[in-house]
Amino acid sequence: MSQLLKAEMAEREVRSIAYHTKVARFPSYKDLAGFDFASSDINEATVRQLHRGEFIENAENVVLIGGPGTGKSHVATAIGVQAIEHHRRKVRFYSTVELVNALEYEKALGKAGKIAEMLTKIDLVILDELGYLPFSRSGGALLFHLLSKLYERTSVVITTNLSFSEWA
Repeated sequence: MSQLLKAEMAEREVRSIAYHTKVARFPSYKDLAGFDFASSDINEATVRQLHRGEFIENAENVVLIGGPGTGKSHVATAIGVQAIEHHRRKVRFYSTVELVNALEYEKALGKAGKIAEMLTKIDLVILDELGYLPFSRSGGALLFHLLSKLYERTSVVITTNLSFSEWA
């Protein structure tokens, strides 16, 4: 009987991880085992510290800045996957443009705030490629408003190829 109960609990755990990974909507599965630190300028010690997920417990935020092909998206996804698989966190991955488009769409429908309400219940939101594609001024304002709502409630990881001086 004990073995049967353990097997049932293990199966539920596997299903839960699979469900939360699907809900996160990662573009692909990435982990740190598949990342080549030797061919990257990324600081391995810092990435491994972030990978432990302590910043998520404190609702802190992370910005990964670097040029194309430096591994920002890989690292952000690996942090999200780790948060789900080992820390049972709720994660949601967006391309930043996809999120801004969704915010503009919900506002046009007269339902502004629904996405923000949903994301405040998530432990980690990953915004990939901020600044890679432009979006409207109103979209930028909606994104800023969302990030303000998430501040100190939900951790956010942003990947970008823009330096801070270019964020205006």
